[in-house]
Amino acid sequence: MTTSSTSGPGDADTALKARHRAMWALGDYHAVATEIIPDLGQILVDAARLEPGDHVLDVATGTGNVAIPAAATGAHVVATDLTPELLGQGRADAEAAGVSLEWQVADAEHLPFDDDSFDVVTSCVGVMFAPHHQAAVDELVRVCRPGGRIVLITWTPAGLVGQLFATMRPYVAPPPPGVQPPPLWGDVAHVRELFGDRVSELCTGQHLLEVGSLADPVTFREYFKQNYGPTIAAYRGLADQPERADELDRAMVELVERFRSPDGHVAWEYLLVVATVA
Repeated sequence: MTTSSTSGPGDADTALKARHRAMWALGDYHAVATEIIPDLGQILVDAARLEPGDHVLDVATGTGNVAIPAAATGAHVVATDLTPELLGQGRADAEAAGVSLEWQVADAEHLPFDDDSFDVVTSCVGVMFAPHHQAAVDELVRVCRPGGRIVLITWTPAGLVGQLFATMRPYVAPPPPGVQPPPLWGDVAHVRELFGDRVSELCTGQHLLEVGSLADPVTFREYFKQNYGPTIAAYRGLADQPERADELDRAMVELVERFRSPDGHVAWEYLLVVATVA
């Protein structure tokens, strides 16, 4: 039996992951998770149909917006992330919530667990940021037992957050060869291709998350400039290009204006995936 992934990353990949780790430590992702998208965690936990005693792995957990409510069901939860700073905040939140789980630094593309170790594997707008999509899915499938479930929430390409990345793309350095854009994880055809015939069932659904506190375009822009690692990194790269930074400012406002309904509401589209491992 094959155990944990043994083919470690090369030098270029190690450097790439170090940049990702540093990017997600910028700003305050904990605020995003707890103030803006906390409902997604419970939505995913409900979709996973967890039972007491289930062994659950939450990949790219961030600060635990899935892992903590999952542990509250009585499941045995391991929460992993590439960025240690986020895990530290998650530990504090779990302690405050009175739940116990394991926190571990790990790369989603090289998970340090044996084959078939978990009943349920989850990720909420997390594993989608692994740069090599097939490698990440291969690991999700490998560590989930046959008959177990993989449950994911990802931002869609056409939704507001997917379009945020499209908006920022002209203002950031191009990714290394082979790195795929995160919002592709929100495309149903892409997800089906990634899993292939290794799942016996794959259910998907597109849903909307209303985020009323960020419906104002300028409020959205400033919140993301202050708290969201990828946006902070984009602006830091423009520190000596004020005209380009101003262009991005305007593009961010125009982005949210495109998604505002006539009554001023803004909803963020996401894809919910529930896959049963064959």
